[in-house]
Amino acid sequence: MKPKNAVMLLLTSLIWGTAFVAQSVGMDFLEPFTFNGVRSFIGGVTLLPCIWLLEKMNGKPEVDGTRKDLIQGGIACGLLLFAASSLQQMGIQYTTAGKAGFITAFYIVFVPVLGIFLKKAAGWKVWMSVFLALIGLYFLCIKEGFSIGKGDIMIFACALVFAVHILVIDYYSPKVDGVKMSCIQFFVCGIASLPFMFLTETPQIGNILDARMPILYAGVMSCGVAYTLQILGQKHANPAIASLLLSMESCFSVLSGWIILGETLSAREGIGCVLMFVAIILAQLPDKREKLKNGQT
Repeated sequence: MKPKNAVMLLLTSLIWGTAFVAQSVGMDFLEPFTFNGVRSFIGGVTLLPCIWLLEKMNGKPEVDGTRKDLIQGGIACGLLLFAASSLQQMGIQYTTAGKAGFITAFYIVFVPVLGIFLKKAAGWKVWMSVFLALIGLYFLCIKEGFSIGKGDIMIFACALVFAVHILVIDYYSPKVDGVKMSCIQFFVCGIASLPFMFLTETPQIGNILDARMPILYAGVMSCGVAYTLQILGQKHANPAIASLLLSMESCFSVLSGWIILGETLSAREGIGCVLMFVAIILAQLPDKREKLKNGQT
């Protein structure tokens, strides 16, 4: 991997990790559906010039799919993103940014497990990852009296939906322009948020303006810039190494919560974080058969 690619991917994970802080701060001013709705529209608008710039630099990408595939993929991803981000935004009200970051990263373990239902065999590393992650989740979330916070449950459900979201992207991305599909998904996510925003919440322009910094960071940086950096950074990069760099998002979420918000983790929660991060890394390492297939030693 070229150094510039590694820097792009690390910067992507840094932006995504610190975005948990922006989401947490944003909840001081806005309710979940309002925050996600505005954030998604900003993300979609941000990607429009990115699409133009990428086409100007590299030309229109050659894809096998049709416009119908692009629209279907964008709508499916947008609805899943709406469900996942709404659960995440509601859950982050009742837990810390660091815990939310680690539990959300649980989707990296869910993806290969769900792949079994798509007739994709899972090796021993996957099951070991699930075992370690479950133990880590127990230490991280289960409190005295075997209780678990409702925020943790929401974030856990969010991770499951994000896993399905990733599998849908995996299905459509070879067929369509990934940046255009992402742009569509953000607009779909924003539109899906509107009825919930107006029926269950009381959005006010003043509150949106008060939360302008976290909203802009979550919309422009997390949605627009980070996604574009991921696309550019993964070009000609080993996917296993790229995914390891992107999984640093969970570490950055804890560090940013500690540095910016003054959040702390107990020793028990720290052990849980370490176990979950080990599980995340183990789940992404290629097995021997894959190495042989790719001609590696």
